[in-house]
Amino acid sequence: MADPVSRFERELVRAALNLASKSDVRHLLWISDYPPAAEELKGKALRRKLICAATSEKVVRDLREEGFQAVHIPAYEFTRLDKVKVALVAAGRFIEQGDLVLCVTGHDRVIDTMVSVKVGDELGEAVSVESLRLPPEFDQQVVEQVISLALAVGQEGFEGHPVGSIFVIGDSIAVLEKSRQLTINPFQGLSEAERNILDPRITEAVKNFSVLDGAFVIREDGVVLAAGRYLQSGAEELHIPLGLGARHAAAAMITSTTKAIAVVVSQTSGSVRIFREGNIIFELHQSHRRI
Repeated sequence: MADPVSRFERELVRAALNLASKSDVRHLLWISDYPPAAEELKGKALRRKLICAATSEKVVRDLREEGFQAVHIPAYEFTRLDKVKVALVAAGRFIEQGDLVLCVTGHDRVIDTMVSVKVGDELGEAVSVESLRLPPEFDQQVVEQVISLALAVGQEGFEGHPVGSIFVIGDSIAVLEKSRQLTINPFQGLSEAERNILDPRITEAVKNFSVLDGAFVIREDGVVLAAGRYLQSGAEELHIPLGLGARHAAAAMITSTTKAIAVVVSQTSGSVRIFREGNIIFELHQSHRRI
Protein backbone atom coordinates (compact mmCIF):
# COMPACT_ATOMS: atom_id res chain seq x y z
CA MET A 1 0.00 0.00 0.00
CA ALA A 2 1.28 3.48 -0.85
CA ASP A 3 2.41 5.76 1.96
CA PRO A 4 -0.71 7.84 2.86
CA VAL A 5 1.39 10.95 3.59
CA SER A 6 3.02 10.77 0.18
CA ARG A 7 -0.35 10.16 -1.45
CA PHE A 8 -1.81 13.14 0.40
CA GLU A 9 1.08 15.33 -0.69
CA ARG A 10 0.67 14.30 -4.32
CA GLU A 11 -3.04 15.08 -4.17
CA LEU A 12 -2.38 18.44 -2.53
CA VAL A 13 0.23 19.41 -5.12
CA ARG A 14 -2.09 18.32 -7.94
CA ALA A 15 -4.92 20.37 -6.44
CA ALA A 16 -2.67 23.42 -6.03
CA LEU A 17 -1.50 23.26 -9.64
CA ASN A 18 -5.07 22.83 -10.87
CA LEU A 19 -6.27 25.81 -8.82
CA ALA A 20 -3.31 27.90 -9.95
CA SER A 21 -4.29 27.35 -13.57
CA LYS A 22 -7.60 29.18 -12.97
CA SER A 23 -7.83 32.56 -14.64
CA ASP A 24 -8.53 34.49 -11.42
CA VAL A 25 -5.30 33.25 -9.77
CA ARG A 26 -2.55 35.70 -10.66
CA HIS A 27 0.45 33.96 -9.03
CA LEU A 28 1.46 30.58 -7.62
CA LEU A 29 3.93 31.19 -4.80
CA TRP A 30 5.87 27.98 -4.18
CA ILE A 31 7.66 28.24 -0.81
CA SER A 32 10.15 25.40 -0.76
CA ASP A 33 13.69 24.54 -1.81
CA TYR A 34 12.14 21.82 -3.99
CA PRO A 35 10.25 23.44 -6.90
CA PRO A 36 7.61 21.51 -8.84
CA ALA A 37 8.90 19.20 -11.54
CA ALA A 38 8.96 20.58 -15.07
CA GLU A 39 6.40 18.01 -16.26
CA GLU A 40 3.93 19.26 -13.65
CA LEU A 41 4.00 22.79 -15.10
CA LYS A 42 1.73 22.19 -18.04
CA GLY A 43 1.42 25.16 -20.34
CA LYS A 44 3.16 28.53 -20.47
CA ALA A 45 0.47 30.27 -18.44
CA LEU A 46 1.19 28.23 -15.30
CA ARG A 47 4.93 28.65 -15.77
CA ARG A 48 4.52 32.44 -15.96
CA LYS A 49 2.44 32.45 -12.76
CA LEU A 50 5.02 30.53 -10.73
CA ILE A 51 7.15 32.39 -8.18
CA CYS A 52 9.56 30.19 -6.22
CA ALA A 53 10.71 31.27 -2.75
CA ALA A 54 13.68 29.22 -1.56
CA THR A 55 16.19 29.37 1.29
CA SER A 56 18.97 28.02 -0.94
CA GLU A 57 20.74 30.73 -2.93
CA LYS A 58 21.89 28.07 -5.43
CA VAL A 59 18.29 26.95 -6.04
CA VAL A 60 17.24 30.58 -6.59
CA ARG A 61 20.16 31.17 -8.95
CA ASP A 62 19.45 28.00 -10.96
CA LEU A 63 15.74 28.81 -11.26
CA ARG A 64 16.50 32.33 -12.51
CA GLU A 65 18.90 30.91 -15.10
CA GLU A 66 16.04 28.70 -16.31
CA GLY A 67 13.84 31.78 -16.71
CA PHE A 68 11.69 31.35 -13.59
CA GLN A 69 10.77 34.08 -11.11
CA ALA A 70 12.58 33.21 -7.88
CA VAL A 71 13.36 34.97 -4.60
CA HIS A 72 15.55 34.15 -1.63
CA ILE A 73 14.06 33.94 1.89
CA PRO A 74 15.79 33.45 5.28
CA ALA A 75 16.37 29.85 6.38
CA TYR A 76 14.76 30.31 9.79
CA GLU A 77 12.14 28.31 11.66
CA PHE A 78 8.76 29.95 10.96
CA THR A 79 5.22 28.72 11.36
CA ARG A 80 3.57 27.86 8.04
CA LEU A 81 1.61 31.12 8.04
CA ASP A 82 4.68 33.22 8.74
CA LYS A 83 6.56 31.41 5.97
CA VAL A 84 3.84 32.72 3.67
CA LYS A 85 4.26 36.24 5.06
CA VAL A 86 8.04 36.21 4.58
CA ALA A 87 7.75 34.86 1.04
CA LEU A 88 5.12 37.44 0.08
CA VAL A 89 7.39 40.22 1.28
CA ALA A 90 10.33 38.82 -0.70
CA ALA A 91 8.16 38.42 -3.82
CA GLY A 92 6.70 41.92 -3.55
CA ARG A 93 8.35 43.11 -6.77
CA PHE A 94 6.30 40.57 -8.76
CA ILE A 95 2.98 41.10 -6.97
CA GLU A 96 0.55 44.00 -7.29
CA GLN A 97 -2.29 45.28 -5.15
CA GLY A 98 -5.42 43.18 -5.66
CA ASP A 99 -3.58 40.11 -7.02
CA LEU A 100 -4.89 36.71 -5.93
CA VAL A 101 -1.89 34.60 -4.88
CA LEU A 102 -2.07 30.86 -4.21
CA CYS A 103 0.70 29.96 -1.74
CA VAL A 104 1.95 26.44 -1.03
CA THR A 105 4.51 25.47 1.59
CA GLY A 106 5.47 22.77 4.05
CA HIS A 107 8.56 21.32 5.68
CA ASP A 108 11.59 19.94 3.84
CA ARG A 109 10.32 18.10 0.75
CA VAL A 110 6.79 17.69 2.09
CA ILE A 111 4.18 20.16 0.82
CA ASP A 112 1.33 20.14 3.32
CA THR A 113 -0.18 23.65 3.35
CA MET A 114 -2.06 25.75 0.80
CA VAL A 115 -3.21 29.33 1.44
CA SER A 116 -5.05 31.74 -0.87
CA VAL A 117 -4.15 35.42 -0.35
CA LYS A 118 -5.61 38.47 -2.04
CA VAL A 119 -3.09 41.28 -1.67
CA GLY A 120 -4.83 44.18 0.04
CA ASP A 121 -7.23 42.03 2.10
CA GLU A 122 -6.59 40.69 5.61
CA LEU A 123 -3.34 38.65 5.46
CA GLY A 124 -2.38 40.16 2.13
CA GLU A 125 -2.67 43.67 3.54
CA ALA A 126 -0.29 42.80 6.33
CA VAL A 127 2.47 41.17 4.31
CA SER A 128 3.02 43.08 1.11
CA VAL A 129 5.58 45.88 1.25
CA GLU A 130 3.66 47.41 -1.65
CA SER A 131 0.56 47.54 0.56
CA LEU A 132 2.35 49.78 3.07
CA ARG A 133 1.73 52.54 0.52
CA LEU A 134 4.97 54.28 1.38
CA PRO A 135 5.81 57.60 -0.27
CA PRO A 136 7.80 57.32 -3.50
CA GLU A 137 11.05 58.35 -1.81
CA PHE A 138 11.12 55.00 0.04
CA ASP A 139 13.06 52.30 -1.77
CA GLN A 140 11.11 49.02 -1.53
CA GLN A 141 14.34 47.04 -1.73
CA VAL A 142 15.65 48.92 1.31
CA VAL A 143 12.52 48.12 3.33
CA GLU A 144 12.74 44.45 2.33
CA GLN A 145 16.44 44.37 3.28
CA VAL A 146 15.76 45.88 6.70
CA ILE A 147 12.99 43.35 7.38
CA SER A 148 15.34 40.53 6.39
CA LEU A 149 18.05 41.99 8.63
CA ALA A 150 15.60 42.29 11.54
CA LEU A 151 14.63 38.65 11.11
CA ALA A 152 18.31 37.68 11.25
CA VAL A 153 18.88 39.69 14.43
CA GLY A 154 15.79 38.16 16.03
CA GLN A 155 16.79 34.65 15.05
CA GLU A 156 20.54 34.70 15.69
CA GLY A 157 21.09 37.35 18.36
CA PHE A 158 24.72 38.19 19.02
CA GLU A 159 27.30 35.62 20.12
CA GLY A 160 24.63 33.36 21.56
CA HIS A 161 22.70 36.07 23.38
CA PRO A 162 19.25 37.40 22.39
CA VAL A 163 19.17 41.05 21.39
CA GLY A 164 16.46 43.50 20.47
CA SER A 165 16.74 46.47 18.16
CA ILE A 166 14.91 49.28 16.35
CA PHE A 167 15.49 50.30 12.73
CA VAL A 168 13.87 53.65 11.84
CA ILE A 169 13.54 54.27 8.09
CA GLY A 170 12.71 57.59 6.47
CA ASP A 171 12.01 61.21 7.49
CA SER A 172 15.55 61.15 8.85
CA ILE A 173 15.94 64.86 9.65
CA ALA A 174 12.86 64.79 11.87
CA VAL A 175 13.94 61.50 13.47
CA LEU A 176 17.40 62.87 14.29
CA GLU A 177 15.81 66.02 15.75
CA LYS A 178 13.62 63.87 18.03
CA SER A 179 16.48 61.64 19.19
CA ARG A 180 19.94 61.94 20.72
CA GLN A 181 23.14 59.96 20.52
CA LEU A 182 23.69 57.50 23.39
CA THR A 183 27.17 56.42 22.32
CA ILE A 184 29.73 57.06 19.59
CA ASN A 185 28.10 56.72 16.18
CA PRO A 186 30.06 53.95 14.40
CA PHE A 187 28.90 55.18 10.98
CA GLN A 188 30.05 58.76 11.41
CA GLY A 189 32.81 59.80 8.99
CA LEU A 190 32.08 57.12 6.39
CA SER A 191 31.06 58.15 2.89
CA GLU A 192 27.46 57.45 1.88
CA ALA A 193 28.67 54.78 -0.54
CA GLU A 194 30.33 52.97 2.37
CA ARG A 195 27.27 52.83 4.63
CA ASN A 196 24.32 51.69 2.53
CA ILE A 197 22.21 48.92 4.02
CA LEU A 198 22.05 47.18 0.61
CA ASP A 199 25.81 46.52 0.83
CA PRO A 200 26.28 43.05 2.43
CA ARG A 201 29.29 44.34 4.41
CA ILE A 202 27.17 47.07 6.01
CA THR A 203 24.37 44.60 6.69
CA GLU A 204 26.82 42.45 8.61
CA ALA A 205 28.18 45.50 10.48
CA VAL A 206 24.64 46.52 11.48
CA LYS A 207 24.07 42.99 12.85
CA ASN A 208 27.15 43.37 15.03
CA PHE A 209 26.16 46.86 16.21
CA SER A 210 22.67 45.61 17.14
CA VAL A 211 24.02 45.00 20.65
CA LEU A 212 24.26 48.78 21.13
CA ASP A 213 21.49 50.48 23.08
CA GLY A 214 19.28 52.70 20.97
CA ALA A 215 18.00 52.75 17.41
CA PHE A 216 19.45 52.72 13.92
CA VAL A 217 18.41 55.65 11.72
CA ILE A 218 18.30 54.79 8.02
CA ARG A 219 17.51 57.14 5.15
CA GLU A 220 14.86 56.17 2.58
CA ASP A 221 17.58 55.26 0.06
CA GLY A 222 19.31 52.88 2.49
CA VAL A 223 22.11 55.10 3.84
CA VAL A 224 22.69 54.32 7.53
CA LEU A 225 22.96 57.68 9.28
CA ALA A 226 23.42 56.56 12.87
CA ALA A 227 23.34 53.76 15.39
CA GLY A 228 22.78 54.03 19.13
CA ARG A 229 20.13 56.79 19.01
CA TYR A 230 17.82 57.30 21.96
CA LEU A 231 14.33 58.03 20.65
CA GLN A 232 12.76 60.83 22.64
CA SER A 233 9.40 60.03 24.20
CA GLY A 234 6.48 62.45 24.19
CA ALA A 235 3.30 63.12 26.06
CA GLU A 236 0.90 61.53 23.58
CA GLU A 237 -1.09 58.53 24.68
CA LEU A 238 0.04 55.41 22.85
CA HIS A 239 -2.00 52.29 22.26
CA ILE A 240 0.27 49.25 21.96
CA PRO A 241 -0.62 45.67 22.89
CA LEU A 242 -0.08 44.60 26.49
CA GLY A 243 3.22 42.87 27.05
CA LEU A 244 5.23 45.04 24.62
CA GLY A 245 7.86 47.15 26.34
CA ALA A 246 9.83 50.36 26.00
CA ARG A 247 11.36 49.49 22.63
CA HIS A 248 7.94 49.10 21.01
CA ALA A 249 6.63 52.22 22.77
CA ALA A 250 9.56 54.21 21.37
CA ALA A 251 8.84 52.91 17.86
CA ALA A 252 5.17 53.81 18.20
CA MET A 253 6.08 57.30 19.40
CA ILE A 254 8.64 58.13 16.70
CA THR A 255 6.34 56.94 13.92
CA SER A 256 3.37 58.84 15.33
CA THR A 257 5.31 62.12 15.30
CA THR A 258 7.24 61.69 12.02
CA LYS A 259 6.65 60.15 8.59
CA ALA A 260 9.14 57.36 9.33
CA ILE A 261 8.45 53.66 9.73
CA ALA A 262 10.13 51.56 12.43
CA VAL A 263 11.08 47.89 12.33
CA VAL A 264 11.37 46.47 15.86
CA VAL A 265 13.00 43.23 16.99
CA SER A 266 11.77 41.90 20.32
CA GLN A 267 14.63 40.81 22.57
CA THR A 268 12.33 38.44 24.44
CA SER A 269 10.86 36.48 21.54
CA GLY A 270 12.73 37.50 18.38
CA SER A 271 9.44 38.63 16.83
CA VAL A 272 9.58 41.42 14.24
CA ARG A 273 6.99 44.22 14.08
CA ILE A 274 6.68 47.21 11.77
CA PHE A 275 5.19 50.46 13.05
CA ARG A 276 3.72 53.26 10.96
CA GLU A 277 1.81 56.28 12.29
CA GLY A 278 2.07 54.83 15.79
CA ASN A 279 0.43 51.50 14.92
CA ILE A 280 1.65 47.97 14.23
CA ILE A 281 1.08 47.20 10.55
CA PHE A 282 3.11 44.00 10.20
CA GLU A 283 4.10 41.15 12.53
CA LEU A 284 6.26 38.05 12.18
CA HIS A 285 6.68 35.51 14.97
CA GLN A 286 9.53 33.02 14.75
CA SER A 287 8.71 29.59 16.14
CA HIS A 288 12.32 28.79 17.14
CA ARG A 289 15.49 30.77 17.73
CA ARG A 290 19.03 29.55 17.18
CA ILE A 291 20.26 31.12 20.40
